[in-house]
Amino acid sequence: MFDGGELKLVLLKLIADAPRHGYDLIREIETMTGGAYAPSPGVVYPTLTLLDEMNLIGEQQSEGAKKRFAATDEGRAYIEENADVVVMLMERLTGLAAENDRVAWNRSPVRRAMGNLREAIQGRVPKGETSDDTIFEIVALIDEVAQKIERLK
Repeated sequence: MFDGGELKLVLLKLIADAPRHGYDLIREIETMTGGAYAPSPGVVYPTLTLLDEMNLIGEQQSEGAKKRFAATDEGRAYIEENADVVVMLMERLTGLAAENDRVAWNRSPVRRAMGNLREAIQGRVPKGETSDDTIFEIVALIDEVAQKIERLK
């Protein structure tokens, strides 16, 4: 999903937006991608350690055993210096969500039912072999179903 310092920038940006724990970062990225991607703890936690060693984030007081991090002034400056890349990376993450939605739609029961309707119509209405009355009945049925769907709450 990410190469080189890209994950570093994504995590830093999210931490700059709001102080977070490592687990929070994993879930936030998963949410941003619509469930299509969640970085593993084995890559997130070492990256957090690196960001801390670079003085781009710092540990904050938090309840429990989880380390909560906030961006330092140096970290915010680093984000500003790399603003174009950060925007591109965030768009990549949200683009995954859109792609995931598109793929889910293609597998949805509604999509399957629409395919069944298309096949039924194509099988029932061969070119030049169907009476006008039958075509008008089919059109009326489709219009009736469309109206019922529009009225669903």
